[in-house]
Amino acid sequence: MNVVLAFSLLRLKTYHRDKGERAARPTRRANPMDKRIASADAAIAKLRDGATILMGGFGLCGIPENLIAAVRLKGTTNLTIVSNNAGVDDFGIGLLLQQRQVKKMVSTYVGENKLFEQLVLSGELEVELNPQGTLSERLRAGGAGIPAFYTPTGYGTMVAEGKETREFDGRMYVMERGLRGDFAFIKAWKGDRWGNLIYRKTARNFNPMMATAADYVIAEVEELVDIGRLPPDQIHTPGIFVDAVFEGPKYEKRIERRTTRKS
Repeated sequence: MNVVLAFSLLRLKTYHRDKGERAARPTRRANPMDKRIASADAAIAKLRDGATILMGGFGLCGIPENLIAAVRLKGTTNLTIVSNNAGVDDFGIGLLLQQRQVKKMVSTYVGENKLFEQLVLSGELEVELNPQGTLSERLRAGGAGIPAFYTPTGYGTMVAEGKETREFDGRMYVMERGLRGDFAFIKAWKGDRWGNLIYRKTARNFNPMMATAADYVIAEVEELVDIGRLPPDQIHTPGIFVDAVFEGPKYEKRIERRTTRKS
């Protein structure tokens, strides 16, 4: 047989064999744009002991309720939690404090949690208190790639102890470091499978900043909608910042302190 013809037949046979193998393989590939994940438990599969987690929320408003419950169930320990506050004794981050899963809290206001106070005074919990605006700016800086910044807030107080200070235009400033986390747990009102998020009113609080300042961002939403249902000019957090999104099965939305008028 002609050598050229034999070689051509061999190539043709190999082509059809490879084509058949390719046809037998699953043709569907995971879409990297689709950030949906089945549940909070699945979302925190990569969470390990010793991680730093940024948790959105202000008081009990806009907190990632389902993710907190999943962490409690998983039993991850030695966590550093960055949050505006520490929840209450039996809800929010307070649930993780009950289980002694938190090693350190970076917060601004912790006055609603008696257990938190007990753990700090007994030495079981480290705390780093920040002025609220400073914490917000530290997170913004961390998300923007800014390693440090100067603020007049806290100069001359315990907040400034051990930190660099400088004078600008006759006023003293304290240098603060940008802040990032291994994970960010975000709570939004609505989201889509690409991870685009819309927050509702006060529940926005620290969530948008934290979504930019972590290596792995998980968003839980009250309603997961189809692509195109979120008006583009109303999206607060673009999906580029989000790694995983899921629809929470339920939200208690507990009121931290109920005040009623006497009739």
